[in-house]
Amino acid sequence: MAIDLTYSPEVQTLIDKTRTFVRDEVLPIEDEFLGNIADAGGDDRRLSMQKAAKDAGVFAPHAPIEYGGAGLNMSDRAPLFEEGGYSLFGPVALNIGAPDEGNVHMLAHIASAAQKEQFLAPLATGDVRSAFAMTEPAPGAGSDPSALTTAAVKVDGGWKIDGHKWFITGADGAGFFIIMARTSGKPGDRGGATMFLAPADTEGIKVGRHIGTLDKAMIGGHCEVFFDNVFVPDENVLGAVDEGFAYAQVRLGPARMTHVMRWLGAARRGHDIAVAHVAQREGFGSKLGDLGMIQKMVADNEIDIAATRALLVQACFALDQGSHAGNETSIAKTFAAEAIFRIVDRGIQMCGGLGVSDDLPLARLSREVRPFRVYDGPSEVHRWAIAKRVVGAAKKAAR
Repeated sequence: MAIDLTYSPEVQTLIDKTRTFVRDEVLPIEDEFLGNIADAGGDDRRLSMQKAAKDAGVFAPHAPIEYGGAGLNMSDRAPLFEEGGYSLFGPVALNIGAPDEGNVHMLAHIASAAQKEQFLAPLATGDVRSAFAMTEPAPGAGSDPSALTTAAVKVDGGWKIDGHKWFITGADGAGFFIIMARTSGKPGDRGGATMFLAPADTEGIKVGRHIGTLDKAMIGGHCEVFFDNVFVPDENVLGAVDEGFAYAQVRLGPARMTHVMRWLGAARRGHDIAVAHVAQREGFGSKLGDLGMIQKMVADNEIDIAATRALLVQACFALDQGSHAGNETSIAKTFAAEAIFRIVDRGIQMCGGLGVSDDLPLARLSREVRPFRVYDGPSEVHRWAIAKRVVGAAKKAAR
């Protein structure tokens, strides 16, 4: 049976409108401020860009229809998010950036009706931002989430949370936090975590310093956050107690793939700029694009773009079928994180001095995509997980 990789007319129209909006309205702002969202005005700029996206009919395509979105599944999000990611500010403008996009997805699947009204509705419409607070300083949770040390203790009517988080994206200015805390067991245990919803103005929540990082386009920074005797009522437990790690999978697999979508768009922009440059730049008696070494880089970029898309399509299909798609998303994420960096890096090489300057966006694109090999699970951890599944299946078959 043939596999149909075309998109419905409605989705294709949305893709086209997104492409036009991002290139005409968003790219000039990114270029003016060299991809630094804080310099561009932070939340004030976010709100103005999001208003323009709403006016253009391209805002929050992933959000549930009842909350003003288009309700797109993972497969239909892929080309649209890629167009959004063509500008580093595109995800902010469309309300499809991390961590809000992943939190919308998770709340839509897990939250109670009351929680959706209080937290999901304003997040989907862009009235507030959010943060997902899981990562901790050593020896706490990082690449190994089971090392979780932030603790929640049951008290009358709710829970008291104490802990220290860091690298919490979007924390500065977030309207609420999704907090991962240990409710049973000890650090190192595979289970015993619970997710809690807490407005940012809850007593005991303190956003600390911005941790300086390579990337500058994610709004709200990557911050330290302290939870000191924070009370969360029982009705703000997200999902079931002690099932936080299982519920997190609802978010993590799709969020990894939407990262791939967005940063593939950024890499494609870098490739387009480099190809346009070598097609016109004279050197060594011909256009640079006619030289064999340059042509190899162009071809390798085309291969990496096509391979990333293919793995992304397969992973999104598995997710849309209801699978956790652990292997598919790990494979796609690992390959994409490395391929996307290769694409941008080759683009820099093709453009020479211009490539490392601020006259072209390639240098800032390189800074933005490099952390993807760490974010959402380092490449090494995903390789370990892939190999563990394969070897485990072989051992099971042998028994």
